[in-house]
Amino acid sequence: MDRRNFVKAGCTLAAASTLLPATLIEAAGATPQRTIAPRSFPAGFLWGSATASYQVEGASGEDGRGLSIWDTFSHTPGKVANGDTGDVADDHFHRYKEDIALMKALGVRGYRFSIAWPRIFPQGVGAPNPRGLDFYKRMLDELANAGITPFCTLFHWDLPQALEDKGGWQNRDTSKAFADYCAYAAGALKDRIPNFMTMNEMWTFVELGYGNGSHAPGRKLDSAALAATAHNVVLAHGLAVGSIRAACNQNTRVGIADNANVMVPAIETEENIRAAATAMREENARYLTVLMEGRYTENYLNKLGAAAPKFTPEEMKTIASPMDFVGLNVYNGNYVQADDSNLGYQKLSMPSSYPSMLSPWLKIVPEALYWSPRLAHQNWGVKNIYITENGCSSDDRIAADGHVYDTDRVMFLRNYLTHLQRAVSEGIPVKGYFLWSLMDNYEWADGYGKRFGITYVDFKTQKRTPKLSSEFYRYVIARNGLE
Repeated sequence: MDRRNFVKAGCTLAAASTLLPATLIEAAGATPQRTIAPRSFPAGFLWGSATASYQVEGASGEDGRGLSIWDTFSHTPGKVANGDTGDVADDHFHRYKEDIALMKALGVRGYRFSIAWPRIFPQGVGAPNPRGLDFYKRMLDELANAGITPFCTLFHWDLPQALEDKGGWQNRDTSKAFADYCAYAAGALKDRIPNFMTMNEMWTFVELGYGNGSHAPGRKLDSAALAATAHNVVLAHGLAVGSIRAACNQNTRVGIADNANVMVPAIETEENIRAAATAMREENARYLTVLMEGRYTENYLNKLGAAAPKFTPEEMKTIASPMDFVGLNVYNGNYVQADDSNLGYQKLSMPSSYPSMLSPWLKIVPEALYWSPRLAHQNWGVKNIYITENGCSSDDRIAADGHVYDTDRVMFLRNYLTHLQRAVSEGIPVKGYFLWSLMDNYEWADGYGKRFGITYVDFKTQKRTPKLSSEFYRYVIARNGLE
């Protein structure tokens, strides 16, 4: 792929709908037009759902699977709420047919899942484990029978513990091991999987796992070591893009799923929109920006000073390996406004009264689902965007009549999807949406106390009960819109 066809400097903004004031549309240099019917999504828009291996699979000791850092972390007293572990989780390893039947009943046409690296390489490197690969082949065949297209994430945080014992992502050798694992897994499954994502949420597993220690592996590095670790991760992504392409055919698509810090103009003035675009680059300098531009911003390097990562021009070229699509995980956002500082923006703090979902970090910012893809398209010319995660936590309970009335989640989804519809109506190239999550699961350090699913799971009996939000999502999919 010619990189010029993917990222071009100074790209013009997609045409804006009448939702934007005419003066702002003119300021952006766009001609107002509506490309689809009000409240609808484009024909062929891909509606999907998402899960991750450690959060749903269970079967932690079956078929030769090795230990991951989350096995170790969750079994360490005091690290996870209520001492919960992913040993069983949703038992998806044994119940995948039941779960795929749930997807088919919803009407989804896409399923984003992840492969557990230690199922394929129990020690991270060395001889592959064919029994681990066989599970994914069975699951993928069932998806094909249901008419559901797989989108595979090759790393969703379950690093083999054997590699962590050698330094994990602090060790540059892990970057090479990751590329080798991706080449093997993608090559073995290329006839079943057309879309691969290298990794999920670089910021989260680096900053929480190696920065503040709240996630596996629980390390707390200084600024220089953390910046070097982040550099190893973005390099691993670039190496993996190349190794996947080498192992697969030309029709295989490669991308990433990233939770970029979303910048939302507090008031949609011309100045604040420009400030939000600048902030999107700078606030994502360590991860998504360097992937898209092949360089760290000067502001990022200057802030780190002597703690800045060391790199070569060849590494930067690898990090910026062209992708076929970019996945954006969107939950909340940051309000910004223009100011007279060197960067030209300031982030606004949220008062304690600002509404959130059950997870305190999950502030309700529906506009984020508009501004995240718009600014990715505006800043970097991304032509194929997927919302690879969007959803919320809730204090779900089964009512006396056996139903789960998660009206808060329906509210959340309706409002966020309204802003996503605004994006596609303006021609922003969002091709699909994957709701997080298909079902309640193991929510990392929160254990099973925070439910994100549209299907209620009784973790004692493994009974699945679709919630009100499942009915809402089925309704949206059937109508391809919010009418």
